Amino acid sequence: MKVVLDTNVLISGIFFSGPPSKILTAWRKGDIQLSLSPEIVDEYARVAKILSDEYPGIEISSILTIILTNCKIIQAPA
Repeated sequence: MKVVLDTNVLISGIFFSGPPSKILTAWRKGDIQLSLSPEIVDEYARVAKILSDEYPGIEISSILTIILTNCKIIQAPA
C-alpha cells in the first residue's frame, strides 16, 4: 500500500505513540510504502529546521535522511 504522510502525522509519529507511530512502524516493517512529492519533502525540511532551532537536542535531519532514502518521490498532479 502506498501512503503519503502529512507533516503533522510524521512529526507525531516520530515523537509520540499512537496511530501516527503505528504508521511509521508499518513503514519500517515494509508493510506500506511512503510516496512523497517534492513539495512534501520541502515541507518536511522546513519543519525539521524549525524543530532543530527550537529544540537543539533533537536531531531530526538524520530521521529525514532515512525517510528520503527509503521512499518513492512522485510528481503530484496539478
